[in-house]
Amino acid sequence: MAKNKRIYGCTECGATFSKWAGQCGECQAWNTLVETVVDTTPTGGSAGRTSNWAGELAQVKTLAEVSTEEMPRQPSGSSELDRVLGGGLVAGSVVLIGGDPGIGKSTILLQTLCRLAQTMPALYVTGEESQQQVAMRARRLALPEDKLMVMTETCIESIIATARREKPKVMVVDSIQTIFTEQLQSAPGGVAQVRESAALLVRYAKQSGTAIFLVGHVTKEGSLAGPRVLEHMVDTVLYFEGESDGRLRMLRAVKNRFGAVNELGVFAMTDKGLKEVSNPSAIFLSRYEAPIPGSVVMSTWEGSRPMLVEVQALVDTSHLGNPRRVTLGLDQNRLAMLLAVLHRHGGVPTYDQDVFVNVVGGVKVLETASDLALLAAVMSSLRNRPLPMDLMVFGELGLSGEIRPVPSGQERLKEAAKHGFAKAIVPKANAPKESPEGMEVIAVTRLDEALDAIFD
Repeated sequence: MAKNKRIYGCTECGATFSKWAGQCGECQAWNTLVETVVDTTPTGGSAGRTSNWAGELAQVKTLAEVSTEEMPRQPSGSSELDRVLGGGLVAGSVVLIGGDPGIGKSTILLQTLCRLAQTMPALYVTGEESQQQVAMRARRLALPEDKLMVMTETCIESIIATARREKPKVMVVDSIQTIFTEQLQSAPGGVAQVRESAALLVRYAKQSGTAIFLVGHVTKEGSLAGPRVLEHMVDTVLYFEGESDGRLRMLRAVKNRFGAVNELGVFAMTDKGLKEVSNPSAIFLSRYEAPIPGSVVMSTWEGSRPMLVEVQALVDTSHLGNPRRVTLGLDQNRLAMLLAVLHRHGGVPTYDQDVFVNVVGGVKVLETASDLALLAAVMSSLRNRPLPMDLMVFGELGLSGEIRPVPSGQERLKEAAKHGFAKAIVPKANAPKESPEGMEVIAVTRLDEALDAIFD
């Protein structure tokens, strides 16, 4: 018979104790002891130690003997969600979705399960809402609700027992912070409860082949609440980005064992739920009646596709001892570095100017290809000279003032040409042998050369 022993481990140093205390006796840290359960049942020899998910003896193979056939995927019904997942759902996979409250986590999962329930058994487990609330949302969104099974439960043992009886092919648990196991006495949402509940769900998914979605809360810093090991246990981690009061939502993959990471799916929140945006460049680009200072378009690379976004800058005289450097969607430290390069190699000082930079649409640009576009927007605002509306700029800037190439330059130019841009300023190493039809490509190697080309 299984024997479980409760111990308390320190989250800082890893020391274990038989009783809880406010301070760790090893590292002297306060409030770091959390409850956990250790199975003290004898393994009964090597068979117990070498069993896999199915309870069978583990097999050892060479890499040449392992089959590398592509795992079959089930389309979710949303091309943007399939893009982020790497092509669709994989049987037995566990996907963790995090995001701010009201961002659309429950909405997109309810939409997905209602569609999948038409072709396979699906179970929606909610620990935060009643069955009536879930049904009301489905009817408000005009979703097919005749085949989706809904369950309100927070005990992980009851959830798994129900899942074994109903045998769903896909299941949602909303949210993992509300689930608890009867083996622990701590409250739901604690480190031990989240870890043990997630471990039981992962084990069930691998045994049964059920694809499971877990909804996770986030902290005020934007990271997933609970133990960090939660992200290591699951197969895929997705983050919802965007303002809760805005229209656009971005779903970004930060971990994916079955596909590429840093893929981005774009959705628009409507009165009928989340609608996928197949051409995000058209959404993020603002069309003005006339050119305005401080605005330039760049091409960023998100996952496996280019995307055109607008970078805006506002430069104004500072009345403070330390001028302000504020960025939205870009790295603030990189802005300070680029302004120093602009002064040293471009001869343009900004030490007495406040600089504000924004990426339109709430997009976060994480790559260095935005360097040249950022300085072009800053110079346009500083000189109060509008840039042409059909100009597109990208390139990385080095500390010595050189313009460095960026990956996938050809695809970026093709995306800009498709949207009607007639002029592009790019690093020399990214210049194509033959420019896209209707586009003039100017290749530059130094910052001063790029500024002359932009403001000729």
